[in-house]
Amino acid sequence: MMLAAVIIGGAFSLGLAVLLKIYIKSLRQTKAMKIQSWQIQSHLLELTQQNNALLKSNQEKMQLISLVSHDLKGPFNRIFALVQLFNLHQENLTSEQKEYLGKIHNVATDGLSMVRNLLDSRRLEDKGMELHPADIDLSTLVSSLVKNYRSIAEKKNIRLEWNPTVPLMLFADKLYLSRVIENLLSNALKFSPENKTVTVLASSLPGKIELTVQDEGPGISAEDQAKLFQRFQRLSARPTGGESSTGLGLFIVKSMVEKMGGEVLCKSELGNGATFTISLPNNSP
Repeated sequence: MMLAAVIIGGAFSLGLAVLLKIYIKSLRQTKAMKIQSWQIQSHLLELTQQNNALLKSNQEKMQLISLVSHDLKGPFNRIFALVQLFNLHQENLTSEQKEYLGKIHNVATDGLSMVRNLLDSRRLEDKGMELHPADIDLSTLVSSLVKNYRSIAEKKNIRLEWNPTVPLMLFADKLYLSRVIENLLSNALKFSPENKTVTVLASSLPGKIELTVQDEGPGISAEDQAKLFQRFQRLSARPTGGESSTGLGLFIVKSMVEKMGGEVLCKSELGNGATFTISLPNNSP
């Protein structure tokens, strides 16, 4: 009996010691987990504060870009208007004055295009450009825009070809469509060398209307084509007349075309120019 009692007492003491050890270990683990949890929460709070600060800074930068871009439109428009006014009285100008006037015209056009792209990008990012579709004759719209860009083409000795045939009616947003065509024309002229041709074509196909702008510039590499329609992308090809580029034009083209339910494609090889084609649904009522 004494031996059994000793054995039982020893086993109980051993079990108690084991339980105590487990309890102490559990307390330590709980304490370590609390410390770790506090550290995680502290880190999350710090990340949240940093993220909020970055968001605020980004909003302020975008507001500044929007404000500055909007304020710049006025001066560029006035310069553009003054140049057009001088062009009405070119007979009173010397050849040197006409040359300088042409350069001012190109700079004003280039600057105004850049400002408009910045504003369009900002509006697209804020989803603030709503669609206002209406019946549009694509041939008439393209003719008007080509007329505006023909003077730029002539100053670079580039042939801008557009031969409208019949009216091409579609139901689309005129502002969106105008900005898309302007960006495609601007890019084609910007990257084309002298004595080349930019060709604009439009056609009606089953269920859609296609507009193509083809140039004879340096072409676009496969590497550049992979990032062609991304925001702020600068490609390896450089403008041939010293024009500026924000890297937003093709991003805006793709965004606006897709908002109108269409698509844009590019076919190009290095040394063989580039062809951009936009397809829009032919759903005119």
